[in-house]
Amino acid sequence: MNASPDWLAEVTWNERGLLPAIAQDYRSGRVLMMAWMNSESLQQSVSGGYAVYWSRSRQALWKKGETSGNRQRIISVSLDCDGDTLLLQIEQEGGIACHTGRESCFFRQLDADNQWQSTEPVLRLPEDLYGVSDG
Repeated sequence: MNASPDWLAEVTWNERGLLPAIAQDYRSGRVLMMAWMNSESLQQSVSGGYAVYWSRSRQALWKKGETSGNRQRIISVSLDCDGDTLLLQIEQEGGIACHTGRESCFFRQLDADNQWQSTEPVLRLPEDLYGVSDG
């Protein structure tokens, strides 16, 4: 295996070797989701042009949209001032970023009564996206 590219040396990984990656729609500016990346997923994302994350629950690489078809084509990758958070400007293929079948993972808003309210519809049922129910 080749040595890590020089640009990776400027990334500050957490104690688990991960960093948060925020996916933002490059056209609208809407934040669609946040996921984790490790060195391998970041390198695959940059070299392949599509977002690859690290699944903490599965302890494995997660190629976004591999099952659902809702891939994220990377337009640009930015590193914050501390080097510990990424911003991915992406084109969301299929218009669905959330595993719940919504455009964004940030679909719940705290209302005046301090209750979480869903602010957007399910565009496609999870069982239609993944072949299994979300529960």
